[in-house]
Amino acid sequence: MSTATTANNNSEADPNMKTLLEFKKTVVDEQKQGDKKIEEINTRLEAVKKQIDEERMQLDELRTKLKSVNEEKDADYPKFVELRNSLIEAKNQMKSLDDKVGQAKSRKDRNEIHGLTKALEQIERDIQTKKLSKEEERKLVARSKEIATKLHTLKMMHKKEDQYREMSTQYDELKGRVNKIFRQKEEFGNKIGKLKESIESLVNTREALYEERRQAIHTVREAAAKLEMIETQLNAIAFKKNRVAQSETRQKKTKEMEERRVARQEAMQERVRRDKEYQERWNALKEAAMKKMSSGEKLTFDEMKLIFGDSAQE
Repeated sequence: MSTATTANNNSEADPNMKTLLEFKKTVVDEQKQGDKKIEEINTRLEAVKKQIDEERMQLDELRTKLKSVNEEKDADYPKFVELRNSLIEAKNQMKSLDDKVGQAKSRKDRNEIHGLTKALEQIERDIQTKKLSKEEERKLVARSKEIATKLHTLKMMHKKEDQYREMSTQYDELKGRVNKIFRQKEEFGNKIGKLKESIESLVNTREALYEERRQAIHTVREAAAKLEMIETQLNAIAFKKNRVAQSETRQKKTKEMEERRVARQEAMQERVRRDKEYQERWNALKEAAMKKMSSGEKLTFDEMKLIFGDSAQE
């Protein structure tokens, strides 16, 4: 039987040991609760770390997508700005041509290009085929130059309008792409911001759990140290109890041996006393038999045995 078991058996007889055993039970419960808490914290830590890893992967994916969108923006936005400036320039050129043609009639004149072309061709034919005076020829030439100038202006305006419409179509398409890019940038930026906040919160939770686990481990280690001290004291008490018990056993055995020795000694003394009394009676009887024999009286067989027998044999 170990000293701890002996101590447990003797706890009721020793108040100190009883107190220690009760304290030991409390510390063991504290240690078990600490171990359970550490296990629970480890489970929570694994879940938090897994979530952090998953969200960091999502963050990397979003950053990759945002990088791709930024590359698209870097490629398309300068084109968009350039096309917008070109569109403004074309619009200004059209306004200048409108001013030349005359704003009141400019839109109608664009539909008269065919008529002006025919008129110009007729004037050229008249100049070449008809007999004209100097004054008539000068007027036709002047009129030809006027129509040619107006026709050129109208054609330029028509060409600019076609270019403007084409540029406007391209601008609208590019503007749609650029707006989509900026919407995606904003969307990815918001998602990245929320993920970063979430990860930061998770990291703070993880650090708090690390600190909580460190405290729990410290508590468990303190409990283990307390248990070691309690076991040491219990073993010391049990060892002391065992020594006292052994000493009491030795004392009991010594007392029993002494009592047996005294009993033997008393028995021996009693035997000596009885032997002495017997010898005295034997001597008295022998002396009486001797006197009887001396006086010539008849002796009995026993009296003869007293006189002639061996006392040692008796």
